Amino acid sequence: MQRGSDRLSRHRDDEMKHELQGLLRSGHPTRAEEWNDPEPTADDDPEIAGGPVSPRAGASLEAVRLELARHLGRHSFPASTGDLAHVLRQENAPDALIEAMGRMPRKERHANLEELARALTRGPGTAPEGDRQ
Repeated sequence: MQRGSDRLSRHRDDEMKHELQGLLRSGHPTRAEEWNDPEPTADDDPEIAGGPVSPRAGASLEAVRLELARHLGRHSFPASTGDLAHVLRQENAPDALIEAMGRMPRKERHANLEELARALTRGPGTAPEGDRQ
């Protein structure tokens, strides 16, 4: 059988199957070849392994910003809180994120993701940084 559209030969295909056979069968790194092992997480990566981050007062700004960025794109801004909550519902964002948006004033406008993350991580009744005297 001739394979005209493949960029690799039949022999190279077989060689690649043999190289990956241990990994595919075991489902974890075989340590035979380090280049194929997944890269570990960095020390400064936000903790999201336990599930979605729930924005609350005192939550990590980076973690909330990362969770928002998963569901909101640049095209979403500038927008009001109500519009952004609608986009989050459409994108099937975690309930904790949508509920936190629901507790904010619906007419409040946000210019970018950073501003929204700061507003979500502020404590209730805390004035925005620009309004403090």
